[in-house]
Amino acid sequence: MNAIQQHLATRRAAGLFDFSFMSLIEVDGIAARAFLDHAQTRSLAGLESGRIVYTLLLHDDARVFIDATLWKHAEDRWWLFTGRRTDIDTIQGCALRFDVRVRERSDEFAVLALQGSTSGRTLAKLAGEGVVRELRYFRFIEVCLDGVRSFVGRLGYSGELGYEIVVPAAEAPSLRSALLQLGVAECGFDAANSLRIESGYVLFDREITGRENPFELRLERLVELDDRDFVGRQAFVGLRRFEPAQRLVGLKIADRAASSLLPPARVTSECDSPIFRRRIALGFAAPSLSDGSLVRLDDGRLARTARLPFYDASRRLARAAPL
Repeated sequence: MNAIQQHLATRRAAGLFDFSFMSLIEVDGIAARAFLDHAQTRSLAGLESGRIVYTLLLHDDARVFIDATLWKHAEDRWWLFTGRRTDIDTIQGCALRFDVRVRERSDEFAVLALQGSTSGRTLAKLAGEGVVRELRYFRFIEVCLDGVRSFVGRLGYSGELGYEIVVPAAEAPSLRSALLQLGVAECGFDAANSLRIESGYVLFDREITGRENPFELRLERLVELDDRDFVGRQAFVGLRRFEPAQRLVGLKIADRAASSLLPPARVTSECDSPIFRRRIALGFAAPSLSDGSLVRLDDGRLARTARLPFYDASRRLARAAPL
């Protein structure tokens, strides 16, 4: 299957992606919660074991260092997933004054992403219908899948119902085979990329380059101002007084040149959308522009701004009943 077929298979049924490039950082120790309260932007007070939160790690000046998901196993044991193996050095440096152990465990585990409207029914064939019905959005459980001890989180990057399955690296090939035998399409990065662009999700080194702040990325909701003194807090509070210099937007690209008089927009990610059958992109433009504004891209092409996400505007599919 080519990337377009993989994309459509995920939208119409289910696709299987290998996300083992991700960094899995384990944080444990008596000060694990105190360290994470300092290192990232979400409030963890009262968070139950088995919960997942989407969060940001900021620089001191409130620029976004990286986005991440944080999985709580226990008060003294957490998993932090980011998109880059190189993030471990910065995170370990941030932990020096805490009684905590921060270690890279990426090579020990593989991450398989099962995504698509029928992914719940597929997973139920291995985990049982009861398990799948009870697993809520942004929760995870430990379960045996085809004889493999697995941690299954209900989340994903496609805009569809989906799951991320964390398994010992040595066991991943057998579980991948078991899932593919159930009729799931095997998918690659190009399909994952076009799915996430349609769904308006940012990517490290594309939308997040270390220069953007949460307001520019439309991720300010992930910064929770409780009584914690987390990295970047003071600068973030200061930024609230000003309009951001740019804001993330969707872009519908036309196949012609734009007038030099139009306001500019900068593309960060683009693809040919199999769903909308046109060229679409994510990028940055002036926050004063309304949806539907004509803009001139940095390479001279014409585009029209669009509200994100392009696909499933209410983001209801990822939260849909799995069976």
